[in-house]
Amino acid sequence: MRLRDEGDIAGAEAAYRAAMDADPGWSAPVYNLGLLFKYELQWPESLEFNHRATELAPDDEASWWNLGIAATALNNWSEARRAWQACGLTPPEGDGPPDYGWGMTPVRLDPDSEGEVVWARRIDPARSQIFSIPLPTSLFHWSDIVLNDGAVEGERVIGDRKYPVFNVLQKLVPSTHRTYILELVTVDPELLAALGKCAEDRDGAVENWGTTTRILCRACSFGLPHEHADEEAPPAHPHCGLAARDNDHADAIITAWLADNPRADLIAWYEAPSP
Repeated sequence: MRLRDEGDIAGAEAAYRAAMDADPGWSAPVYNLGLLFKYELQWPESLEFNHRATELAPDDEASWWNLGIAATALNNWSEARRAWQACGLTPPEGDGPPDYGWGMTPVRLDPDSEGEVVWARRIDPARSQIFSIPLPTSLFHWSDIVLNDGAVEGERVIGDRKYPVFNVLQKLVPSTHRTYILELVTVDPELLAALGKCAEDRDGAVENWGTTTRILCRACSFGLPHEHADEEAPPAHPHCGLAARDNDHADAIITAWLADNPRADLIAWYEAPSP
């Protein structure tokens, strides 16, 4: 584990395998090797060793959970369903990908870099579909389906309810939409709501980054956000994100909004550059 924490992945793997050879009935090094492969996104290996860990320690929920994540990454739905069942999460009927319909959850898109947290629809214990429009610097897009870890890494609060934050491990199903930037003149809530409705009616989405984005310190991001005296106010001229399939789709949404709302105006719109 020390070698793993120091970034010596090959050394950690060798040490875990040596421990397994020394005591074949000991589940801890088998579990840890499956965990190591999970964070290296080596899914066949992670599935193999988490499966072996569950055989050695059938009551270890962590091994079952990581087995479910690896099986989900590999589209092995029978194994994923078996793992969630072992965790006490009875899957919906069927034999394909389960949809638990767990509502909204925040997910952290790039835990080792920017750490942007967005809202997503939680499909099952290991899959979420992004509902927010990620910032232009992100490699993710609205409606991407992502593989999320099971450990809680912070909380977000809406009203009196706390929502756990889960780290994203990788993108599973890319969205058919791209991200566009709209530089708007107005901050009128009615006009922004109308823009959102135009997008929604045409299979797109809009997000006012000026009001939905908040920069957090690391302690807040990975814990429970609290107030800072030096927080900046939202910009007067908002930058909105628009999710659209292509330029024509984006233009159709914007044209419809301008036509239906005579007071609406914008400075410019353009596709977000690739990070």
